[in-house]
Amino acid sequence: MNPRRFALLAAAALVALPAAAQTAPAAAPTQAAPAASQAAVHAPYGEHADARAQLNEALARAGAQRKPLLVVYGANWCKDCLALDRSFHQGRLATEIEQRYVVLKVNVGRFDRNVDLAQQMGVPLKKGIPTVALLAGDGRVLGSTQGGELANARGMGEDAVLQVLAKLAAH
Repeated sequence: MNPRRFALLAAAALVALPAAAQTAPAAAPTQAAPAASQAAVHAPYGEHADARAQLNEALARAGAQRKPLLVVYGANWCKDCLALDRSFHQGRLATEIEQRYVVLKVNVGRFDRNVDLAQQMGVPLKKGIPTVALLAGDGRVLGSTQGGELANARGMGEDAVLQVLAKLAAH
């Protein structure tokens, strides 16, 4: 079991025990709380989200804003998926993403969640994640990554990510 998960489980157990049964110092639950909030911050792919409902809501927003919808398939265990998510919130890439797209992140779990949705959009998950599809506001697929173009997001700069997205829009 990894240390972060153990700390979260330990903190949950302490909260569940009556106060008299708790033998850990009072600071232990407080120290575990930041780990819990950090885990929530670093989980951009909704573990229990209804991807189809989110897709419908995102398509409505995209249509209203007259922007294409960028659907990002990934998982919270994937370091490249997390790196791409961080880059979407920093620097020039964040500005470009906000100006050009409505973004929806879809959790693929261990390639056992929302696979059918990816297939419907022509997104081959087995080529690597993160992977994306670009949809028009009416739901038409405008393009998708086909060969793991973003699967090394940790090593890609802003310009490389923007080039991948520009190719999708050019189709």
